[in-house]
Amino acid sequence: MIRVSSLLAFSLLLISCDADILDQPPGDAITSDEFFNTGADLEAYTNDLYGVLPTKSVYMDDSDSDNILGVSAGDRLRGTRRVPTDRGSGGWSWGHLRRINYFLENYNRVDDAQATAKYSGIAKFFRAYFYFEKVQRFGAVPWYGEVINQDDEELLTKGRDSRQLVMDSIIADIDYAIENIPAEKELNRITKYTALILKARIGLYEGTFRKYHGIDDYERFLEGAASAAKELMDSGAYELYTSGGTDRAYLDLFAMEDQNTTETILAVDYEFGLRTHDLAYRMTAPTQGRWGLAKDLVNSYLMTDGSSFTDQPGYETMEFYEEMQNRDPRLTQTTAGPNFATYGSEEREPVNLDITRTGYRIIKALPPKGPQWGSGGSFNDVILFRYAEALLIYAEARAELGTLTQGDLDISINKLRDRVGLPHLNMAEANANPDSYQESLYENIEGPNKGVILEIRRERRVEMVNEGLRWDDLMRWKEGQKIEAPIEGIYFAELGAHDFNNDGKFDVYVHDGDTSGAPDEVSTMVNINERPLTEGDYGNMLLFEGGNFDENRDYFYPLPLEDLELNDNLEQNPGW
Repeated sequence: MIRVSSLLAFSLLLISCDADILDQPPGDAITSDEFFNTGADLEAYTNDLYGVLPTKSVYMDDSDSDNILGVSAGDRLRGTRRVPTDRGSGGWSWGHLRRINYFLENYNRVDDAQATAKYSGIAKFFRAYFYFEKVQRFGAVPWYGEVINQDDEELLTKGRDSRQLVMDSIIADIDYAIENIPAEKELNRITKYTALILKARIGLYEGTFRKYHGIDDYERFLEGAASAAKELMDSGAYELYTSGGTDRAYLDLFAMEDQNTTETILAVDYEFGLRTHDLAYRMTAPTQGRWGLAKDLVNSYLMTDGSSFTDQPGYETMEFYEEMQNRDPRLTQTTAGPNFATYGSEEREPVNLDITRTGYRIIKALPPKGPQWGSGGSFNDVILFRYAEALLIYAEARAELGTLTQGDLDISINKLRDRVGLPHLNMAEANANPDSYQESLYENIEGPNKGVILEIRRERRVEMVNEGLRWDDLMRWKEGQKIEAPIEGIYFAELGAHDFNNDGKFDVYVHDGDTSGAPDEVSTMVNINERPLTEGDYGNMLLFEGGNFDENRDYFYPLPLEDLELNDNLEQNPGW
């Protein structure tokens, strides 16, 4: 048992570490002799390191990308990010790293080889995660592999290390984690499997970023991504969640209150009365998120026969009910379709466009209707890593390397298509006839695998939407231009009443301020003076005309001004 005095001192140390790294006193002698004595001490310390990971924000990040539009477009989507002033702001914060490095300097005090291997592996997982997020955000950053004290002048004033050094250090950390953390299935704890999926994610990001941004050595990272994903796939520890069949499994996976380890590798645990979040409230309150899918994302979902929706004659002018027919089942498990019923209910929900900006209401990760829809009332677990991502990473990494085979697709992308009952992706056909609509979305793909890469990107977008990956995908593919395109919503052929369910009853009334002709039963009124249509009195909802993206600046975030003033060896990111 941890002594009370040691635990108190240990807690005070952790509290002090919330400040910026440059503000820290030496502090190392506070508890190291008293605290690092047993395997239980190591476990207690690393439990605090889970604060490095995101929580509900993974289901909010896409609302500041081209996937989803909320109440208003965010700064990075609009191109209006500003250089932060305050020290340690804008993501340039290092407190978590000090906690990790302090542990790594002291864990060997414990005479328990099994515990030291496991928990040092977990600490290095968190350091890899911490630095990976920094590289995604800022590019090259200073690498600190030790605790910095207030008299460490050289370290306090060091500049950025090379991207190569930082990424090699991240890979070394995650390889150590894979080697030393046990291969257990723990839903809310870091395991070898979590380390494998993180290495795959890191390798895919870095490999494709280097490839599309013209940086050498991309192959090594893509090979590492494919290898880590394949090791996870070959382990047999996880499979896709299929309970409920093609029309329910994908929806149920995210809505269930308590995750299981069928597909979910790591989740944030929420419990009624103990720990809750507000995601359902944001999805259903007219004054909150009002999230809606972008029209070009909706257009990207395939037909049930595997053909492209955008190959259908007149797809541009299809109204809601017609466009929802015979589509990839994930479409109506991500946005509310004509017959939408909330998780756990058979009763069809009324159409409500007041809670979605684009008309395509988000239902992915929406729990059962009731108390969970109140402010702070949700307690469905939030998934951070799942097996489906490994399948996508494996296919994309192999395709970008030029080593993809049809067999690779059959054990990866086609497993995802099997879950929703879609025909398999055929590599030869995709490369022979690249989808023209997908080509219009992405400018930078070249080579003989262009067609299949477009299809893998399509699959990744529809499978992982609303899971916090889309912005980083666009950045690594060097597709910032995509941010400048308008975000459109549902198409209306004319003003007046519209039947979204094809049941003979009107659900939505579109008007220009005159509502005198509105039917009594209509559930939503759309005023084109507030939510304009592309063609005036008909067309798609147009609520965001496109942002600004500076190719020479916006792939990275800016560093805070105070940090630059305090350290002359730090340089601002280009364009900022």
